[in-house]
Amino acid sequence: MEIAGYSGAKVYALFVMDISFFDSVLMDESWVKNVYEQFERIGRDAICCIEEKAKATGIEAVPILLKGNTAEKILDFAENQKVDMIVIGSTGKSGVKRFMLGSVSEKVVRNSKIPVLVVHQRVKPKSFVRCGQEDKEISANIAFNETK
Repeated sequence: MEIAGYSGAKVYALFVMDISFFDSVLMDESWVKNVYEQFERIGRDAICCIEEKAKATGIEAVPILLKGNTAEKILDFAENQKVDMIVIGSTGKSGVKRFMLGSVSEKVVRNSKIPVLVVHQRVKPKSFVRCGQEDKEISANIAFNETK
């Protein structure tokens, strides 16, 4: 937020729901719907938290929730919106975990034509859930892209 504040930039609070694993595993439809709703709620809460922090510092923030391959969606969005910098979090996985799970931040860094700032995780995801909001008007303003 400090960088955006100094440069007068607009912040896009982007969360990408990668639900591709649903396609490869045969599961109960109600279970899939429940998990999907949980992912969507977590995504909305995360981007609303960023939006709140931006507003508190007088920065314009646009919440965006996308579905698809995380790294690809981030890169496509950044290019299409002509952003000046991508700021992405990293959980700091290494070794076998990184190899097996892949690293979104690494994929973004390797494939981006735009400068990327990787920020190592300081807060656990549970700490932003609800972020003081209960699906209020902030969530209603989120642009949601249904494409895979």
